Amino acid sequence: MVRYWAAFALVLACSTPIAAHVGVNPSSQAGALQPSARDAAAIVDAFHAALRRGDLSAASALLAADALIFESGSVERTKAEYEAKHLPADAQFSRAVPSTLIRRSGQSDGSTAWIASEGRVTGTFKGKKVDRLTTETMVLRRDRAAWKIVHIHWSSGAAP
Repeated sequence: MVRYWAAFALVLACSTPIAAHVGVNPSSQAGALQPSARDAAAIVDAFHAALRRGDLSAASALLAADALIFESGSVERTKAEYEAKHLPADAQFSRAVPSTLIRRSGQSDGSTAWIASEGRVTGTFKGKKVDRLTTETMVLRRDRAAWKIVHIHWSSGAAP
């Protein structure tokens, strides 16, 4: 796992910001990524699409068994732990509250990739208005021919 964190830190340190693209869907953002990260970004998009559909099996299939998920100060240290604790709630929220991708960047060295996304979620969830700016970092590892998500870090704050 240390190898992946070191690769993530190096890639993040070498990245350059991209211009904002407000109101576009994630798949159209792929052109703003380093070409080496486009396939990994497609996995991130597929994960979010599965959450929006409420397809827990499809979302889970994109996670590595040793996935580490940070969200709102809590940690799930495996895919199984995330499935048991927060995956259903994340899908429920994603189905109820639309999101807009604002900015995305990412790189890959061929076996490890990082995708950093900024967005905004607005809508209503459980009778409460939601308007939050979001940040997300996903680290992916290529196992055989497929990318798997090995780390997710989600954060959000009230929109101005």
